[in-house]
Amino acid sequence: MIKSLFLAGADVFRLNMSHGSHADTRDRYEMIRDVERELGRPIGVLADLQGPKLRCGVFAEGKVKLKKGAAFRLDLDTAEGDATRVNLPHPEIFKALEVGSTLLVDDGKVRLKVTGRSDTHADTVVEVGGKVSNRKGVNVPDVVLPLAALSDKDRKDLEFVCELGVDWLALSFVQRPEDVQEARDLVRGRTAVLAKIEKPAAVDAFREILDVSDGIMVARGDLGVELPVQALPPIQKRLVRGCRKVGKPVIVATQMMESMITSPVPTRAEVSDVAQAIYEGADAVMLSAESAAGDFPVEAVTTMNNVAEEVERDPIYRQVIEASRTASRATVADAITVAAREVAETTNVKAICCFTSSGTTATRASRERPRVPIIALTPEIKTARKLALTWGLHCSVTTAVERFKMAVVGAAKVAREDGFATDEDKIVVTAGIPFNVAGSTNILRVAPVQEKLIYEGEPE
Repeated sequence: MIKSLFLAGADVFRLNMSHGSHADTRDRYEMIRDVERELGRPIGVLADLQGPKLRCGVFAEGKVKLKKGAAFRLDLDTAEGDATRVNLPHPEIFKALEVGSTLLVDDGKVRLKVTGRSDTHADTVVEVGGKVSNRKGVNVPDVVLPLAALSDKDRKDLEFVCELGVDWLALSFVQRPEDVQEARDLVRGRTAVLAKIEKPAAVDAFREILDVSDGIMVARGDLGVELPVQALPPIQKRLVRGCRKVGKPVIVATQMMESMITSPVPTRAEVSDVAQAIYEGADAVMLSAESAAGDFPVEAVTTMNNVAEEVERDPIYRQVIEASRTASRATVADAITVAAREVAETTNVKAICCFTSSGTTATRASRERPRVPIIALTPEIKTARKLALTWGLHCSVTTAVERFKMAVVGAAKVAREDGFATDEDKIVVTAGIPFNVAGSTNILRVAPVQEKLIYEGEPE
């Protein structure tokens, strides 16, 4: 199934650490790497940490029905609950709450307003009633909670997946940049760190969070619970544009094709939602239950891939992307990357080929959103896997080169063998001299694909 999903268009596979044991995760990781070896194409793996989960306790009868206007208490008492109270085993929440704060239970189906509080309890009035059953989730949308983004479980999971070799680590419950920095300190450069924006506090601190993150996930699940649903589209647009401006990959996630959990076709609204994320310039769109537990996983991936390809063929897509492109010529590497895109778009060039060690050169090329394919060539399999998340990159693992002449030969070979160009075509090649120094892009050449022509007049 993993092979089928990859062939249908999936580039990165997410391992959700909320489910399964470490042994289960290791088995799935090895399956992905088996497919990678079989197909000879780099595949990205993203481990998604659970984060702290706020849940109420249990009820004597398993569930209760709360009526609008009724009083209801949450407290530290571990006794079974009833229609008047229930345990909430998080003393730090009670210390952070204020009179007037909102508590949302079971993804916002029940809404409570705080009328009084102490360090051991919160008295509330039911604003929106409904059924509440054992251990339902609790959200606190309008308070920055004094909770670390990493629980004890998360720390253990983080160390496990870093040793396993995942390419991205998604951090849940981010509220402030310090949450991301804590994870970075524990990761110690072993994987890229991606911040999930799913709390109102994270939206407010987005610029600072983006600065310390390698990528962003617009996680619309909890975000849609804690904010008015009508606020999500403009927030999504701002976050995607913010990531594009600095050239960091951004994923749009949650409920993208929810109906395909049980249906072989999506709704028209879902197709429009996916298309909108692509028109905005998202690097990736993500399926969750549709491919993890749904009845039509391959159909869901195929449909999403088809929508992406159709949107990117639309002339309006080009207009939108180019109108929102931010000029960036701050460094020589930026200028070379911009020049590569401009040359490719004003001449009959079939692809931009970037030699990259750390991935920075290819990421810069992706930020430009050129009209031609980008081939990212790297001697590092780890870099190729990480770049699988970034827009428009066809990643190829090559042998290390020491001379630009051989880099051009290698680029032409990949472009020809992978079907991007023929011997009669030309490509743009960018690289950094000396080779294998991160961020040193400083040379550009328009080169013929035909190998015997490459050497004509080529300097050493």
